Amino acid sequence: MSCAQPHGLQTVDARTPAVLVLAGPVTREEVAGLCADVRALLGDRADVVVCDVGGLGPPGLGVVDLLARLQLTARRAGGRIRLRDPDPALDALLRLVGLSFEMERQPEQREPPLGVEEAVEPGDPAL
Repeated sequence: MSCAQPHGLQTVDARTPAVLVLAGPVTREEVAGLCADVRALLGDRADVVVCDVGGLGPPGLGVVDLLARLQLTARRAGGRIRLRDPDPALDALLRLVGLSFEMERQPEQREPPLGVEEAVEPGDPAL
C-alpha cells in the first residue's frame, strides 16, 4: 500500500528525521508497504527513520517481526530506524529475542525543583 506520500508520515525539514507512525495491529499484508515506505524515506533525504510505535498496542511476535523487517530494509538502504515511545514490554521483548534498536522516549513533563517558589507581591517592581 505504497503511494507518493506514504500513509502515516509527517512532513519534516531536511534536518529532522522522517517519522513513520505505526498504528496496530499491522497485518502481514501491510508489512511490505511499510518496508517500501521506509525505503522511500531513506532514499529521499535521511539516514534515520523514526518509527513511532506508541500506537502498536500490546507487543507480540508480530510486532517483533514487523520491526525486524523494517530494520533490515533500512540497513539494506544504508540507514537505520529509531523507535519512538516504545512500551517497556516491547523494549524487554526485543532484548529477549536478541534485537537491539535505538530508542527515543517521549519527554516527560518536568516539575519545578523542590524548594524553589516564586511569588510576586502586589507593588513589587518588575525585574
